[in-house]
Amino acid sequence: MFDWYGSSTPMERKTFWACFGGWALDALDVQLFSLVIPTLLGLWQISRAEAGLITGVTLVASALGGWVGGAISDRIGRVRALQVMILWFATATGLSALAQDYHQLLALKALQGLGFGGEWAAGVALMSEAIRPRHRGRALASVQSAWAVGWGASVLLFTLASALLPPEIAWRAVFAIGLAPALLVVWVRRNVTEPAVSQGRPRAARAPVRTNLTAIFAPAHLRVTLVGLLLGTGAHGGYYAVTSWLPTYLRTERGLSTLGTGGALAVIIVAFFCGCLAAAALLDRIGRRRTVGLFAAACVVVVLAYVFLPLSDTAALLLGFPLGFCAAGIPASLGALFSELYPSGMRGTGVGFCYNAGRVVSAAFPVLVGHLSDHVGLGAAIGIDAAVGYGLVLVAVLMLPETRAIDLSEAGGPAGPNAAPPIRRPDAHPSRRHPSLAHPAAH
Repeated sequence: MFDWYGSSTPMERKTFWACFGGWALDALDVQLFSLVIPTLLGLWQISRAEAGLITGVTLVASALGGWVGGAISDRIGRVRALQVMILWFATATGLSALAQDYHQLLALKALQGLGFGGEWAAGVALMSEAIRPRHRGRALASVQSAWAVGWGASVLLFTLASALLPPEIAWRAVFAIGLAPALLVVWVRRNVTEPAVSQGRPRAARAPVRTNLTAIFAPAHLRVTLVGLLLGTGAHGGYYAVTSWLPTYLRTERGLSTLGTGGALAVIIVAFFCGCLAAAALLDRIGRRRTVGLFAAACVVVVLAYVFLPLSDTAALLLGFPLGFCAAGIPASLGALFSELYPSGMRGTGVGFCYNAGRVVSAAFPVLVGHLSDHVGLGAAIGIDAAVGYGLVLVAVLMLPETRAIDLSEAGGPAGPNAAPPIRRPDAHPSRRHPSLAHPAAH
């Protein structure tokens, strides 16, 4: 599983750790809000629907941030864009500690969403071009495990702050710690260089596409873009339906204390980390489509069992492991899949749109959980929303080509500057380049 790292070049390793650190700190900042929801429900007397709206607005903003941030990475380079986005979301998280009311926090979380959406897009484009094709799936899935590291850190920080500080101060303290990612920018600036794929494109050849946000909707790319949007919607909808409300579900419906909730989340987070590594092992072995489909089907089964079966607290704790494990496989796979669907000059834009624009629609999922919980209970609302989301993933992945180990070193990407991505059978040999490479579409 980790043999790719041992044979990597020093720059590949530095690129990996730059993105790993960025995504871990990204997760730290983002997941903090789900942990402070129960506190804010009491302190500010807001409803579950209003709390869900904050999550929804953050996701909508992240969609715009991912699309624009990806385009910025096409314009100014992957590394510079990564630095800008890290500074953006870290500053917005730190300022959230100063929010005095619901509307101020809503605005600041929207700004945070712009940053973390763009950071993911820039990081995926950077990793996909810096890592060799045969290692790309494992590297990108492994770096996604950083989300579990950041998520775990947020739980530990919140649990510690809750034990040492009164509730009205604890939530502000953890948001203030969200400024920490800004320090990563210094390391990235000194140690990571722009991938040769991005550097090597002649300015005249790349200028027409790198400044155009709508290039991914050209006829050659439209179908892939729309299916990618559906896949991103389902993946995020299922994930956020569960994770946005899980701490509240564990505390209000299962009656767990802050410490007990932290223990249950710890099991899920460790499992998420393991799930990312499992996806890393599968992506380059059985392909992108089969890996995503396998994890999506498992997610539907496990989420429904978690919230609908009459489980004891111990059983729920144990079932938390497959819940976190299965939830990890889809996001761990999307970076490799989306980055291989677009040519170099619009890769950042395409990756940013497919992964993040799905959040525009998926933003409705946590909001709907809040509304639906008033009628069927929070657990049932989570289960229904999540099952719908992961069902969409199963539908979407059947409509995408297999892209395992496609060579991205060509200046025009996998199929020329504006050609559609290769349509290959899922069992196609991973090292076989598509015939369309010999006849790229005219620019």
